[in-house]
Amino acid sequence: MGFSRPQVGRTFVNGLSSWENYYKIQENLGYLPGEIALPDSLTGTQFIKMMAELRKMTDMTYTKTLIDRFELEPSGGLKRMSLGMKRKLAIVTAFMHDPAVLVLDEPTSGLDPVMQNIFIEFIKSEKRRGKTILLSSHIFSEVDATCDKISIIKDGKLVSTFVADELRHSKIKTFKIEFISKEEFERFQKSHLKLEKTNLPYELASVKEQRNQANIHIDDKDVNEFIELISEYKLKFFSEIKFTLEDYFMSFYDKDRQTSIVAKGGNVINAVN
Repeated sequence: MGFSRPQVGRTFVNGLSSWENYYKIQENLGYLPGEIALPDSLTGTQFIKMMAELRKMTDMTYTKTLIDRFELEPSGGLKRMSLGMKRKLAIVTAFMHDPAVLVLDEPTSGLDPVMQNIFIEFIKSEKRRGKTILLSSHIFSEVDATCDKISIIKDGKLVSTFVADELRHSKIKTFKIEFISKEEFERFQKSHLKLEKTNLPYELASVKEQRNQANIHIDDKDVNEFIELISEYKLKFFSEIKFTLEDYFMSFYDKDRQTSIVAKGGNVINAVN
């Protein structure tokens, strides 16, 4: 955004240095801060007019469309506006000049669930129009619904980067099995110990002996072979455990430290604290 000089390295937006050319970059960039600070002396309408003048906008048709879409009531004074209404105002002013690049920090904070869904659908439509969106959020469902590429940052270091669809459609599946009795569970364990040095069609991830349960990982191509193997046992249930973005994030999470997730898109980036 050109607000602070980086201590190390350089950043570029569309080939332009974000420190040296911030004034040029912001002509085609929309910014929604996580913490909204608005001038108390203005009304929402006056603030929108001020932003339009700064951007040299004369056609307010798209702005009015956004006001209607997000059910914004801009006539009231900013000092008395609710957090949700201020967030709507910030969303409208971030998008009103129809920028190609958007930087959104906790964009749905303060919005009710209905308006959160409206915003997510709006982001999807902006992506289809070819926008590049960097979005930070601590809401996993929001990230999962909007992000194309996700990177996880922990302790200031990049620890993982992946395409969101690769996580959603992973070939490795996790299943939970509960045996009908202690005897069946122990029979499975003995068989596993006997065969584990061979090419088993599964990986035993964990067991809960007190519940006669086992969690296993299986590659899609080996599912039939595993079902044939497990059919020799009497089971109480056999069900797939869906692996989520939150599960993946938590695999990096250290409870004693603050951890962040940043997802970059195509174009959406996300960050979780």
